[in-house]
Amino acid sequence: MSLRLRDVTLSDISAITSIYRDSVLHGTASYELVAPDEAEMRARFETVTEKGYPYIAAEDEAGRLLGYAYASAFRTRPAYRWLVEDSIYLAPEARGRGVGKALLAELITRSTALGFRQMAAVIGGASPASVALHTALGFAMVGTMKGTGYKHGAWLDTIFMQRDLGEGTTSDPDAETYPGTLFKG
Repeated sequence: MSLRLRDVTLSDISAITSIYRDSVLHGTASYELVAPDEAEMRARFETVTEKGYPYIAAEDEAGRLLGYAYASAFRTRPAYRWLVEDSIYLAPEARGRGVGKALLAELITRSTALGFRQMAAVIGGASPASVALHTALGFAMVGTMKGTGYKHGAWLDTIFMQRDLGEGTTSDPDAETYPGTLFKG
């Protein structure tokens, strides 16, 4: 399968909304119970990209969107600005075909280039496929929270994984460059 990774554009919002809707309605990666509409997904996209975080798409040779991924703030307090959380969503037909791995690898590369030092994965429903994907790309298990969500008639655990980006914690970051300037007025 030929795969092209690129920045997401506003013209992708309809396909992104559809992919996310499937995840909300049929999966456990998101703990949302009602799928947001295109206007909400556009607002979320703009919130992420206006802060300079990477938001990327994977498409096949015919230009069909197979999945998307983005990095965003793990928490909004300033001391967390060196840490990003990854999010990856795939169309059902793209799962198990290496699309998620390509998206996450690119997200790691872009987040590192931007100066982030840590990436966290918050894995809803303790998905074995998501844990395997993150493990393959250097993430380590840092904890499990039991019964954090209730969806599809079952209690769901949430797994936290983490990996260093760039120099990680071996040096002090430069607060005068991005992402150090993220929370300055």
